[in-house]
Amino acid sequence: MNYRKEKDMLNHERLRSYEFTLEIAKKMPDMLRGFPLGSSYLADQLKRAISSILLNQAEGNGRRTPKERRRFFDIAIGSATESAAIFDIVYSYGYIDQNTYAEAKDKLEQIVRILYKLH
Repeated sequence: MNYRKEKDMLNHERLRSYEFTLEIAKKMPDMLRGFPLGSSYLADQLKRAISSILLNQAEGNGRRTPKERRRFFDIAIGSATESAAIFDIVYSYGYIDQNTYAEAKDKLEQIVRILYKLH
């Protein structure tokens, strides 16, 4: 985010939880390459869940009323929880290593913690 001054950033780009989610999203292509054939349903679900966290944070932070904002942050929290469950599954199947699993789970816990504080 060094390419723009903070005052020029869209509101969602200021959220630490958004940055954490984007860090996970950036690692997805390499991580998903390690999934075996026949597991595309898990890869698709994980991509959708991570995307949902990002999109709902952006949309929620762009809302004017606290009630609207909370609704989108609640959806993002649900998607983060879903993502954590998918990481549990793919780790238990041996599709990702322990380090990748631990990093993802840690980031997701931080995301949820931040989003709860924001609403």
